Amino acid sequence: MDLTDKLIVLADAAKYDVSCASSGAPLRSSKGREGLGASNGAGICHSFTPDGRCVSLLKVLLTNFCLYDCQYCVNRRSSDVPRARFTPDEVVRLTLDFYRRNLVSGLFLSSGIIRSADYTMEQLVGVARLLRKTHAFRGYIHLKTIPDAAPELIAEAGLYADRLSVNIELPTESGLERLAPEKNGQSIRRAMGRIRLGVEESGDEPRAPRFAPAGQSTQMIVGADPTDDHTILDTAQRLYGAYSLRRVYYSAFSPIPQSPGSVPRQAPPLLREHRLYQADFLMRGYGFGAAELLPAPGNLPLDIDPKLAWALNHREQFPVDLNRAEAMLIARVPGIGVRNAKRLVQLRRERRIRYEDLVRLRCPMDKLRAFVVVQDYRPPHGDLETGLLRRALADSPKTQLALW
Repeated sequence: MDLTDKLIVLADAAKYDVSCASSGAPLRSSKGREGLGASNGAGICHSFTPDGRCVSLLKVLLTNFCLYDCQYCVNRRSSDVPRARFTPDEVVRLTLDFYRRNLVSGLFLSSGIIRSADYTMEQLVGVARLLRKTHAFRGYIHLKTIPDAAPELIAEAGLYADRLSVNIELPTESGLERLAPEKNGQSIRRAMGRIRLGVEESGDEPRAPRFAPAGQSTQMIVGADPTDDHTILDTAQRLYGAYSLRRVYYSAFSPIPQSPGSVPRQAPPLLREHRLYQADFLMRGYGFGAAELLPAPGNLPLDIDPKLAWALNHREQFPVDLNRAEAMLIARVPGIGVRNAKRLVQLRRERRIRYEDLVRLRCPMDKLRAFVVVQDYRPPHGDLETGLLRRALADSPKTQLALW
C-alpha cells in the first residue's frame, strides 16, 4: 500500500474522533527565527480558537489495527475494514508536506493499540519528537494519549504536544465494562490526573519545561448505550472539576457495518449531540450547573435550546429588569450572551437601557422580548404564558435539519 492509499484509509478512520480543537495553543511563528511552521496560520479550516483564528489540522491515525475489541468502534479487532499503518517517518513527511502546501497548520494524531500500550505510545511520541527536534516544527500538535502507557512516555508527550487528550469513551463505568471490557476506567482517570499534574507543575514554575500548554481534552460517545443526557452532563461536570479539562467533546454514535448486537442499529439524533454541546458551553461560560440544566433523569429537549429550556422552567426569575439586574443574571436571559451582558452593564452606567439598544446590539428580539424589562418596554401579560411561549420559540423541524 503506497502512502496515498494509507492516507485515505487512516484519515477516514480518524473521523470518529472529534476531540481535535486547537483552542489554548500558544501563538508561535517561524518568521525571523529558525524553525518551521506556525500555530496561527490558516489553510483548510477544521477548528476555531476562542479568538476566532481558523486552524487546520492533518487528522490521521498512526494505524487502525487494534488489539482491542470495543463494540462501538469501527476499528475494533473484529471489524472487517481495510487496515493500514504509517511509520513515524511517514507521518512526519505528510505533516511537513501538507504544511508547506499551506493545507494544514498542525497535526492531530491518534492510533489503534498495536503490540502494547507502551509500544503504541512510543510511536506517537516518536512522531512529535521528530517534528519538534529534527525538523524544528513550530506548528500545533495534538497527541491522543494511550492511558495504560508508562508515565514517562506521557510525560515526554507533554513536552512536544500542545494538547494531550485521553478519551473517557463512555459516560459510565458500567457502560465501559459492557462495551469495552479491555479498557479500564481507573487507568483512564489516572492518565488524566498525570496530565493535569504536568500542566499545573509547568504553569507554577516559570523555568520548568512547557507541558501541553493547551491543556487536555476528552471525548464521550453519545447513544452507544442507554445513558441519558442527565448522566452525561453530570459526568462532564465532574471531569471538568477533577482534571481541569479544556473541553469535553461529544460524538454521536455512528452504527458501523456488521455492528455487534450489543450496540444500537440506529444512530441517535445528531441534534442531541448539538444540544449537549450547547449545554456544555453554558456550564463552561455561563456558570450553569449540570443539575440546573437538567435536574431530573432524561435527555435535553430537542425542540428548544438548553438556555431557553432553563428560562421556561424558571419563570419566577423573569422578566429581568436590564437596568437593575446583575451581569450574570442578564447573561442567562435567552438571546443575551456574556459579551452583550457586559455591554449592557457598561451602558447603564451612562443612561437607562432602552428597547432600541437591544436592537442595535443585534439581540434576537423574537426570543428576547418575553424575558426582559427596559425603560420603554415591558412584555404584555399574554407573552408570559409558558406553553404558548415554548410553542412560539421552538425550533421548526426545518431549522433543526439546517443545523446539520
